[in-house]
Amino acid sequence: MNSASSWQQVRKILCIRLDNLGDVLMTTPAIHALKQAGPGRHISLLASPAGAALAAYLPDVDEVIAYDAPWVKNDNDDPEAEARVLRALREAKFDAAVIFTVYSQSPLPAALMCRLAGIPRVLAQCRENPYRLLSDWQPETEPHQQTRHETRRQLDLVEVAGAVSDEQKLVFATRDGDRQSLREKLDARGLGPTDTWIVSHCGATAASRRYPPGHFAQVLRMLGGRAGTVVLTGGASEQALTAEISTMCKDSVPIVDLAGALSLGELACLIEDAALLLSNNSGPVHLAAALGTPVVDLYALTNPQHTPWMVRHRVLYHDVPCKYCYRSVCPEGHNDCLRKVAPATVCEAVLELLAESTPNTTEPPGRSELEKIAC
Repeated sequence: MNSASSWQQVRKILCIRLDNLGDVLMTTPAIHALKQAGPGRHISLLASPAGAALAAYLPDVDEVIAYDAPWVKNDNDDPEAEARVLRALREAKFDAAVIFTVYSQSPLPAALMCRLAGIPRVLAQCRENPYRLLSDWQPETEPHQQTRHETRRQLDLVEVAGAVSDEQKLVFATRDGDRQSLREKLDARGLGPTDTWIVSHCGATAASRRYPPGHFAQVLRMLGGRAGTVVLTGGASEQALTAEISTMCKDSVPIVDLAGALSLGELACLIEDAALLLSNNSGPVHLAAALGTPVVDLYALTNPQHTPWMVRHRVLYHDVPCKYCYRSVCPEGHNDCLRKVAPATVCEAVLELLAESTPNTTEPPGRSELEKIAC
C-alpha cells in the first residue's frame, strides 16, 4: 500500500508548525489540501503562540493548540509545557500528524512527541533516517538538490498523503467586526472610507531584515502624496521606530501612525483595503499575499524561500556574496543586502506596482529569478 492510499481513511489530523506567524500562513495551502482530501476531516494545529493567533482566521483549522517548543527560538522556558501538550495530544487520539518545517529545522523532536502521544501515522521531511519516528518519511533534498518556495515545499509534502488542491493561495479570512473596529480607528485619525492609502510596515523581528529607518523616510518623502496616505504599522515595541519615521517625514507626506494600535484582525483588514503594502520581509507580507494586496517587499537575502506567494509584487534587494546566511543579525555587520537598496528604486517600484491593473497569479520567484532582480 502506498502512502497516499494509506491516508484515505485518516480523519483526525494534527498539523505541526511551530515557528512564526508568516510560516503558518505559508503553510495554509497545504493545510487546505489536507482538509479537502477526505470527507469529514478534522484539522488541529499545534503552533507557537504567534502562529496560534491565526486561529480565528483559518477556516480549514478546527482547533489550535499553542505551544512554545524548546527546540524552536523563543523566550518562554516552561518545563511543564511538554507534559501538558503530551496529555492533550494523547487525549485527542489523532489518526495522523504532519510536521511542517523549513529545511534547516529537524522534525525529529516533534516526531518523538507524536510517538509518545500515540499518533500512529506521522509525515515529515527529514535529513537523517528517522527509523520508527516517522511512518511516512520524505528524505530532505534542500538546499543541495533544489530550493523551493516555502509554500511549494509544504504542498509537495502533503501530496505524499494524497492531498492535492487547485486552490493554492495563502488563506486568511477577514471578519466584519474587525473591519468595523478598524474603521472607527481610521475615522478618529481623519482617514475616511473613500480615502486611498498604502501600508508601510517598517519593522521586523530580525535585525537583519530591517531596511534602515532613514531609508524608509526617504522613500515616503519621495512618494509625497502620490500613493495617498501612508499608514505606518508595527507592534507596540515598534512605536518609537514609526514615530521617528513620522518625524522625518513631517509636512512632506500624509501619514497615519497605527503602530501598537491594531489587533491582528484589524491589521489584516487594513492591508486588505490598502492599495499596496510596502514592507520588510515579515509576517505582513504573507498577510498581503493571502488577501490579494500588491506588495513591495524589501527582501533581506537571509534566505530565498519566503518571497510573496501568488500576488502582484516587487522583491527588492542588493546582491551580496554573503547571501542566504539564515541569520537574524547580519554576520558581516553591514546589512548591505538591504542598506544598498536605493530609496529611489523603492519609490519607483511602489509607483509602478500601483499603476498596474492586471493581477499576477503566477508563483513567486525562486532562486534564479531572485538573482535577476537585484538592485
